[in-house]
Amino acid sequence: MRCPFCGKEDNRVIDSRPVEENNSIRRRRICDACGRRFTTYEKVETIPLVVIKKDKGREPYDRSKIEGGILRACHKRPVSVNQIKKAVDEIEAEIFDREEKEITSREIGELVMDKVHDLDPVAYVRFASVYREFKDVETFMDELENVLKKKKSGEAKPAETAESAKK
Repeated sequence: MRCPFCGKEDNRVIDSRPVEENNSIRRRRICDACGRRFTTYEKVETIPLVVIKKDKGREPYDRSKIEGGILRACHKRPVSVNQIKKAVDEIEAEIFDREEKEITSREIGELVMDKVHDLDPVAYVRFASVYREFKDVETFMDELENVLKKKKSGEAKPAETAESAKK
């Protein structure tokens, strides 16, 4: 950090405190060369995330859409709000750990499917029926059979087998 008065880089931080609801840090500094004090602000740089929709349109990432989908799938199921919040936090962490500026809605959907499957099998089938856009009862039954197989034998997750069955 250069001193705004003399341009030298020799300075020390004498006070730090969070500002703006802990979104940035205010630092008081003193220049070792000229002895003058100045203030700097540090702000965490976030990567704005854009979701690429099925129709190739783009929109900003919105956590509430994931929460809403999981809440609807878990309606009247023995899944607590804390479990849902934790699942959404884990999904969001996976999304942002990629450090990419764009992600497809399909990738987000698959992450959500995996987490919902871990929460509750009925909620999983509900979510899958909307997400995979089941066209008929047969497709729905195939997904139910995959869930039952998984439950009995501990095989691959239904999302994986259902996807391979479509191909």
